[in-house]
Amino acid sequence: MTGWDISPFERDGLRVAPLRPPVLPEAPRQGEDPSSCDACRDRGDGIWFNGGWRLTRITGVGVPLVLMLYPREHYDMADLPDELAAELGVLSTHIVRHVQALPNISRAHVYRIGDGGAHLHIWFFARPEGQTQLRGSWMPVWDDLLPEYPADVAEADAAIVADALVASLGGRRSAAGESRCG
Repeated sequence: MTGWDISPFERDGLRVAPLRPPVLPEAPRQGEDPSSCDACRDRGDGIWFNGGWRLTRITGVGVPLVLMLYPREHYDMADLPDELAAELGVLSTHIVRHVQALPNISRAHVYRIGDGGAHLHIWFFARPEGQTQLRGSWMPVWDDLLPEYPADVAEADAAIVADALVASLGGRRSAAGESRCG
């Protein structure tokens, strides 16, 4: 993959790390117990909310904008009720549309990893227009390597996305009517 034109690493000098043997049982993810779940504890934080979801802006990133979507209740992807699963599809599409409508943004990448936390969290990364080297699966790696993007610009862009969500899907900019996790 270092031979790809989008790789953030030079081809020479890199070696593949050996695959370690499996460790079983696996260590629990953060928030397996809802009483210790950071996403539940912070459920009032965000830039946009509705009855089932909240959207936050991730700070200290290198790309123009990184947003994270969480269900308001403590669910992971596999136990998400069908109604919220259907809403996730529509909501994700609207977030992508609004991020890609921002000036100087070409694409919105959507990621769900799920190994770090038991509370479902969906990542949205904004790829700047013309920065094709940031395409594809290397985007989160590039994000960690780039200098921090100006916070005031990212905050203004996040507000535009949140306001566009209110206009296109409803919801609100505050945590009023917050639901409980658990």
